[in-house]
This record gives sequence, structure tokens and C-alpha cells, in this order.
Amino acid sequence: MQIKFLGTGGAFDVDYLNSAAKLHFRGKHILIDCGFTVFPALVHKNLIQRVDHILLTHLHNDHCGSLATMLLYKSIIEKSPRPVIIYPSEQFKSQLYTLLELQLKTPDKYAEFVPLEQFAGLTAIDTFGQHSEGMQTYAYVFDEGDDRIAYSGDLGKPETLFDRLEKMNPLRTCVFHEITFNAENTGHTYYKKLLPYLTNYEIFGYHCDPTQNPLDNPIRLVFYEPDLMA
Repeated sequence: MQIKFLGTGGAFDVDYLNSAAKLHFRGKHILIDCGFTVFPALVHKNLIQRVDHILLTHLHNDHCGSLATMLLYKSIIEKSPRPVIIYPSEQFKSQLYTLLELQLKTPDKYAEFVPLEQFAGLTAIDTFGQHSEGMQTYAYVFDEGDDRIAYSGDLGKPETLFDRLEKMNPLRTCVFHEITFNAENTGHTYYKKLLPYLTNYEIFGYHCDPTQNPLDNPIRLVFYEPDLMA
């Protein structure tokens, strides 16, 4: 597996672009999230032609805001096959489909919708309401060979993800976890809540303004890791 981030910022950290990543997983190129800065980032980096699968953590604008534009581009400009949108539940598919209908009229013309259960090695973790009240969100786990990547999405309670990881068969695991440096921001994970997990997991933080990183934070930030940036 190889993961490369297209941006590592939060909703308002426009200098660092919306958090999103491109993952090469079991022969597929999966785009994880497609916020409002992601489409131009893919074009500028000449990576958009390599996106064939799409997976969303939730439907806030900084995670899906340029999805419709990207689908139109791949259809009209690239004239490429429809990308596959992997959905973790029928309810989430319905919400996403309704959102895309407002912009695309007939989403099936531009994307193929396939349930997550059809993809070996991919697990969705339901984190409903743990980022925003009443909001459906997901974390995802990718297993390939002896390696595992966990991607938190926006999650205020990290124990939801790590408790699930503890129950899975042991593999060499790298966790990419969104992070905040503001203890009052309960919709995201305050960095000190992740410290107990550093003993057993390699953890990288994203979805933040890296210039606000406290001096006592031992968690490496994706932004400062060139090998993790697209």
C-alpha cells in the first residue's frame, strides 16, 4: 500500500488544502475524500487520471465539495470510465446520491456506486455523531498482506477507532488520525488523547494547521513528512 496526501488542512486551513489522500490499495487507486480544494489539487499535480475509486468519510464540504466537479471532468474532459464510489451503508449512499443529484441530475451517468462489502480488506467503522451531532461519519481500515492503514476521518473520540483495531487480527499498523490542538474543539481529537496509543501504533496527524503544533506534541504531522505528500 502507498498513501499520498493531497492536503492536510481543516475546513478553514486553506493554505494547507482540504485533508484528502490517494491510496494505492490492492491494485486500485482510491481517493479518500474530495473536498473543495481536492479537484484543483488533482489537476495541478497531474493525478486526476489515476483516480478510479472514491471513498468518503462524511459529507461536509471540506470532504466532498469538489466531487461533482471531478466526476464531470472525468466524463467530459477525460472521457474515462465512470469512477467507482464505494459506499459503506445504504443510508450513506442515499444521502450522497441526493447531494449529487442537485449538481449532476443523474449521478449514475457519472459514477458507479458499489457497496464496501465487495472490497476485500476494507473495513468501515461507524462513527456516527462523533464529529458533528447527528452526522454520519466513518473511519476506514485497509488491510493488504502484513500491513494495515487506518484512516480516522473527522472523529472526536479516538477510542472508537482504536478499540476496533485492538479487536482485529494483529498486523503492522499505521494510523492516520485527524487532530486538533484546541482542547475545546470536541468535534475533533485533541492531540493529547492520542498519546496513550503511541506505544502500540505509528500515528500521523492531519486535518490541522501545522504552524499551531505545540512543542510538546510527539505525534508526527503528515504535512512535515515529504514522503507522505503527493
